[in-house]
Amino acid sequence: MTPSATVDDHAGLIERLVAPVIQALGAEPVAVLDALGRVSAADVHSDVDLPLFRNSQMDGFAVRAADVVSTPIALEVTGDIPAGHATPVTLIAGTALRIMTGAPMPTGADAVVPVEDTELVLGRDDALDGAIVTISRSRKAGEYVRERGSDLRRGDLLLAAGTRLAPRHLAALAAAGIADVDVRRRLRVGVITTGAELVAHDEELAAGRIFDANRVALTTGIAEAGAVVSVAESSDDDPDTFRRILDDVVGASDLVITSGGVSKGAFEVVREVLEPLGASVGSIAMQPGGPQGTAVVDGVPVVCFPGNPVSTQVSFAVFLAPLLRRISGLPAECTGTRTLVSPIVSVHGKRQFLRGITGVDGTVALASGPSSHLVAAMARADVLIDIPLETTHLEVGETVTVWYL
Repeated sequence: MTPSATVDDHAGLIERLVAPVIQALGAEPVAVLDALGRVSAADVHSDVDLPLFRNSQMDGFAVRAADVVSTPIALEVTGDIPAGHATPVTLIAGTALRIMTGAPMPTGADAVVPVEDTELVLGRDDALDGAIVTISRSRKAGEYVRERGSDLRRGDLLLAAGTRLAPRHLAALAAAGIADVDVRRRLRVGVITTGAELVAHDEELAAGRIFDANRVALTTGIAEAGAVVSVAESSDDDPDTFRRILDDVVGASDLVITSGGVSKGAFEVVREVLEPLGASVGSIAMQPGGPQGTAVVDGVPVVCFPGNPVSTQVSFAVFLAPLLRRISGLPAECTGTRTLVSPIVSVHGKRQFLRGITGVDGTVALASGPSSHLVAAMARADVLIDIPLETTHLEVGETVTVWYL
């Protein structure tokens, strides 16, 4: 990696590194009730017609359209057909059958008169036996009748491969009697944060130590992007410790992310361990997030981010979140344009990603300065303001590209 490498160069490198893993992910069957948000791995064709049988669209009365051409007309009601009725029923010409929504249409009936267009007079003891219904509006053949297969025919495509499964898709699968669906296996991503100074956010803090925000940022970011956190570990700056943890995480993962240990100073454990294995570790024309690295360990790609909290989060947002989201069937990235309400001074030759806060009027303001330790300011931001390499000044009112967080 050369210092002149651009953000786009590095993003392309990571995508090529991960591509073989994506191709090898394969599929797994998942119960429909557990498949929300997953991506279908193959086309799904229906084994049944939908609707499964000819049925009523309304609560009302099943009739022959020819019997209700002239209205009002009084017809004898010869029975009830509730939803779920299993015994075949035949309508006698010149009569009506009371029918509920979703109930099977009787043989001989070709229309349903909604209950709103009728007046029912019950027989003796308020029983349906001997009841008369007066129909006030005629109906044509086919009205309020759901024909078998009118929604979907057996053998038709119900769900295309590559669909991210929402409740409406799962409902259609269930309606067709499909209990399991083949989905793409989720990418298993392992996380290793490095630094002797790190303490878990729920542990006691000693002098000279800091809480490990990167572990939380990366694991939650992975989950939000639709992948699965296989394992998350922290390592001190001892090479033997890091190599042992790396071996364990690699063995459980399709992709590994590290944070910290890739700069040019002392105690850079990621660089020390991975460079002898052929890793590419260096700097790219980006701020924050200049130090970056990539490697392949035992066939598993490893993407190495810098350790400053904002650098880690920006690196993930720029280089991995779009890729993971695309694999998961989510929109790869969400960018837009905004109008600046404050001037910006940027570093020539560095593509800057500044933290911004958007306004309801299409504007964006800086949330903080560019320093990579301002993690609280990162929390206040809702976008990254993308400043091109060659841009050094932007004035109020200029249009900028933003990446929504």
